[in-house]
Amino acid sequence: MAESTNSLVEKRVVITRIFDAPRELMFKVWTDPKHMAEWWGPNGFTNPACELDLRIGGAIRIDMKGPDGTVYPMTGVFREIIEPERLVFTAWCVADEDGKFCVEILNTIVFAEHNGKTKLTVQAVVVKSTPEGAGALAGMEPGWTQTLERLDDYLSNL
Repeated sequence: MAESTNSLVEKRVVITRIFDAPRELMFKVWTDPKHMAEWWGPNGFTNPACELDLRIGGAIRIDMKGPDGTVYPMTGVFREIIEPERLVFTAWCVADEDGKFCVEILNTIVFAEHNGKTKLTVQAVVVKSTPEGAGALAGMEPGWTQTLERLDDYLSNL
């Protein structure tokens, strides 16, 4: 079971957890779409589309399908990739009626060696949001918490 500390300050979520997996494996499950599709998103969600172009400026596309069948597209761009230490990427989500994204988040994922395990720190900072994105912002911390719990479960079954 992973240890965890969470905090929400204004429009930023920071979560640190210790995972019982080497950081090279952690980096791989964050950068290989076949792995990521299996654990990304809150409880009950699947990822019918998961595409990662792992290079600076490369695109991210994940379509999360909720338990009710609604598909929530997320796109983004990798800004920094330092294997196996750090990933930085933007994420745009919550589209309005015109298809414009209402929320932009800058995600920084740090993979630190911790006695053969990985100390993972996720920092998600809201760069832009409109009123239509309020629901997604309210669910950001629980969504990340559930996503990391799913990641922990996925790693224990590898």
